Amino acid sequence: MRAGKPMWTIQNVVKTIVGLVIMLHAQSPFAEERQITFSPKNHCLDNNDNFSQDGRFLCYDTRGSVEPAIGNCRTIEKVEIATGKETILYQTTEFEQGDTPYPGAGAASYSPVEDTVIFIHGPVKEEVAVRGTYAKNNRTGAEVPGDGSGKITWVDKRDIETSRDTIPGAHRGGTHRHEYSRDGKRIGFTYDDFLLPQYDRTIAYMEKNPKAPQGATHYFAILVPVVPKDEAKPGDIIKAAGDFWVDPKGTLRAFIGTVREEDGSFQDSLFTVEIPDTVDITTADSGSATRFPSPPKGLKIHRLTHSWANGVVRGSPTGGRIAYYGKASNGSTQIFVIPTDGSDTDPDSAKHPVQATDLAAEKISGLRWHPSGDCLLGCSNAGIFVATVKPGNEFGSVSFIIPQGSGPERIDLVVSPDGKTLAYTRIVEMNGSGKRYAQIFITDFTT
Repeated sequence: MRAGKPMWTIQNVVKTIVGLVIMLHAQSPFAEERQITFSPKNHCLDNNDNFSQDGRFLCYDTRGSVEPAIGNCRTIEKVEIATGKETILYQTTEFEQGDTPYPGAGAASYSPVEDTVIFIHGPVKEEVAVRGTYAKNNRTGAEVPGDGSGKITWVDKRDIETSRDTIPGAHRGGTHRHEYSRDGKRIGFTYDDFLLPQYDRTIAYMEKNPKAPQGATHYFAILVPVVPKDEAKPGDIIKAAGDFWVDPKGTLRAFIGTVREEDGSFQDSLFTVEIPDTVDITTADSGSATRFPSPPKGLKIHRLTHSWANGVVRGSPTGGRIAYYGKASNGSTQIFVIPTDGSDTDPDSAKHPVQATDLAAEKISGLRWHPSGDCLLGCSNAGIFVATVKPGNEFGSVSFIIPQGSGPERIDLVVSPDGKTLAYTRIVEMNGSGKRYAQIFITDFTT
């Protein structure tokens, strides 16, 4: 062997490969993800506001652990991110599983201002004979403290009596996906009526009021009046959903409305409804067995788009912009951003929606604003992406912080209040047992 040439032994080859792997790992543009729940049950974030106000905990429900659907869910829980310790916040003591379940609990969200979790709750055992079993138009909102004491507070009142008008401030169906305004004073949600089911889903809100019905802490009112589809005239909204608070004070709520067009067709478009803080919620009509509820006086509805819009829309941290799913020119679903006072028909092009992503995957989910307001985050093709929406040359640039196609699908993305932690769920097989459960994963994030 000539002098000066290295000896390529097996040991040298192994050392070289290990060194390359270490170097590539150090240069990897992707974030490291960590599993924080491991118990043999589902941990469903449901794409709600799952982080506690201090960012230490995540709340979730355990739907599907026993049988499918929220109606069979028995517990609302939290996990401490640093330790992985799971705590039951609420547990149903009497229940029925299967096709006619009760009570049902799920879709948990933390308050942004106190250690409280809100979730949907169906009928308890003693109510079933009159009220029936769990259904989307048979549920109310409940709150429990985050300390694990299990003390339940009923937020809204359900009243389905047909011999008189509905109790003022009560509803006659089911509230769902409760979301606190960022100052904690208002709660927005979707609503399904029981007495007049020919009316499709709409959106509503509630707030604490001395005139709240007995047994509830909050007064209820719908935000958007809907019209049965076969009665709709051009401009009428037949369904409202996908709603989210836009501003921190809860005076503007964005939603997807299905509206009848002039040609008789129906279009899903982006709308907002103004609820000034001077609005008296008690001016709302709670309706009757023959009269659908109506909103309080002083609300204004604005249509922002006349093309297809979808998904749960998201207001920016300062309330100046709204992100939503729309169709790109090639027909793909992408994320668009529009000013809160914008419109696709405004003479000023600065008020028009702007496409913020150009992703190849067929499905995008988990849309979220980063607290900085400079970027949007979401799930696509099993990865986690970040899209820059800060005005400037970088607007619309997209990168993946968790690579596409890397394992089971990641869903239900949520962002911590300080923007430094992302959480989401993945389906994980338990120790080769063949049993699979939704587990929570986190990853660090820096802008």
